Amino acid sequence: MTREIPDEDVVFAEIADRLRDRYPQASAADIDAALGRAREHFHDAKVRDFVPVLVEREARAHLDRSASSG
Repeated sequence: MTREIPDEDVVFAEIADRLRDRYPQASAADIDAALGRAREHFHDAKVRDFVPVLVEREARAHLDRSASSG
């Protein structure tokens, strides 16, 4: 039995949509930057299963910090 792994680009596009819904005050550029930094942080991860979850969590933390400081 094989498990189909979704294309990460599709998954990250869905994450970007969720972040835009959650942070309507943030610009698209800010969201894309937070997501890009988080993706870069996990770029070399050998085990990819949890990367989308970790990327979304890190991007949300960055956007939360930006919202509270701005």
